[in-house]
Amino acid sequence: MSLRSLVKMLEKMEKINVDKVIEEFEAITKDAERVQIETLKKILEENGSAEYLQNLGLNGRTDPEAFRDHVPIVTHKDLEPYIQRIADGDRSPVLTRKPITTISLSSGTTQGKPKYLPFNDELTENTLQIYRTSFAFRNREFPTGDGKALLFNFSSKQYKTKGGLAAGTATTNLFRSPHYKNALQTMEFNCCSPDEVIFGSDFHQSLYCHLLCGLIHCEEIQFVFSIFAHSIVLAFRTFEQVWEELCDDIRNGVLSSRVTDFSIRNAMSQVLKPNVELAELIHRKCSGLSNWYGLIPELFPNVKYVFGIMTGSMEPYVKKLRHYAGEMPLVSGDYGATEGWIGANVNPKLPPELATFAVLPNIGYFEFIPLGDNAENIFTEPKPVGLTEVNIGEEYEIIVTNFAGLYRYRLGDVVKIMGFHNSTPELKFVCRRSLLLTINIDKNTEKDLQLSVEEAARLLAQDKLELVDFSSLVDRSTDPGHYVIFWEINGEPTEEVLQECCNCLDRSFLDAGYITSRKINAIGPLELRVVRRGTFQKILDHYLGLGAAVSQFKTPRYICPTNNVVLQIFSNNIAKTYSSIAF
Repeated sequence: MSLRSLVKMLEKMEKINVDKVIEEFEAITKDAERVQIETLKKILEENGSAEYLQNLGLNGRTDPEAFRDHVPIVTHKDLEPYIQRIADGDRSPVLTRKPITTISLSSGTTQGKPKYLPFNDELTENTLQIYRTSFAFRNREFPTGDGKALLFNFSSKQYKTKGGLAAGTATTNLFRSPHYKNALQTMEFNCCSPDEVIFGSDFHQSLYCHLLCGLIHCEEIQFVFSIFAHSIVLAFRTFEQVWEELCDDIRNGVLSSRVTDFSIRNAMSQVLKPNVELAELIHRKCSGLSNWYGLIPELFPNVKYVFGIMTGSMEPYVKKLRHYAGEMPLVSGDYGATEGWIGANVNPKLPPELATFAVLPNIGYFEFIPLGDNAENIFTEPKPVGLTEVNIGEEYEIIVTNFAGLYRYRLGDVVKIMGFHNSTPELKFVCRRSLLLTINIDKNTEKDLQLSVEEAARLLAQDKLELVDFSSLVDRSTDPGHYVIFWEINGEPTEEVLQECCNCLDRSFLDAGYITSRKINAIGPLELRVVRRGTFQKILDHYLGLGAAVSQFKTPRYICPTNNVVLQIFSNNIAKTYSSIAF
């Protein structure tokens, strides 16, 4: 189906037909292998004349065997020269037959700078298909009525590349698409905030107005959403600070002077009217809460669930989100990346820690590199297997071929196969393969870091203290090198507690290579650096200043040596330092 016909269909639909969407999903997943072959054929037929594929000697063949034989597995570095040519204005068929009109920017939080990635109508269509699929399963379990949604969506600015292409974060490109807005309306994603708030020039002003709009429409809100769990937690942490000011705005019908963006003020003047009764009600509710537990259902009594990506680097925010949500269900959003979408959450009743994602076999061609005993041996890396050839319980790295010019592209994500939905696998995200803490023979992943931090943070919780956020780096300036963990804490722990937290962090890395290296002093004592309150907000503000959108922001869990600005922010905000005596 073309994008134009899709849009026409969406415009005609008053509401999405949940049963039909589920029926279509069941059909394509019952014969996933055939659908994969057809999808690859479609991608290669559409783009066979592109320079990149022409140079590989496919000669018009579209079968998986020829594709694997002729097309190499690549990383972004391999495709970067081609993408740069497109960004610089090359309109010839470089990676795709049809010209790329938009460039997406990755968040850049790991390496310190965003990557350019091609974006086109087909990726928009893939996004809408993922959204419709997960909405259908979600709405079957948690039906929402007519009303509004509190969407913490934030768009960054688009700019023009050297060649005149629109460039922005993937979420910005999506939010600015009229097709996206039409589709959301069919899925009852009726945002309670005006568009001017989403596209506001200042994130802090937009967030304030999102909260204000949510309160004004509090009885109508059916669910709370943001792309990432981090944004929802940040929103309600902010609410704790500004709730009385929000009540004053509602009471007087006058928007706070903190909002200076003219377009936002003008749009909010149509929404905000004096309402003393509502202001008093909100004030009573907030005053009656114990440490803000159950804030979301208290403020929004008709909310059915809280929705957003809560896996991977977002999992550390689930505990705080559950605190705000009380007994309200938390539903993890779908699985994808700036490069494109992979799978939909079709089991919305599973808690975020157990969330799985069913791969849609018609939105791209997927291969999987087994990560067994030889996973780290570069000389014997196993050959990739197809979508339906994966084994339950095993871990793989995903390779993606999409409709926007990425062919056999290493996504870098490690996933575990938890089962199958019909014949398509259900994946659980494990970690980013490239994000490793390693000095000697040790290999600790992002997940290992998270588990170590969770174990140590329990010591804070015993004193009713809260870990706000964390990150890490490998310090090779010492001999031997050692791990450094950055913590921001809400409260004032004692020296004894922080020293024990540092020891616990060190002990909780269970990788055999790490433990052995620590015992023989091939790796030095772990260092815990406690940073001042607001340090992680400064890091967020840094990325927002570079043009990132908060809805795409991921706190960097591992700081690369090249990420000088973030390293400097941490360095300038160290409050206390502790060295482990665990070994």
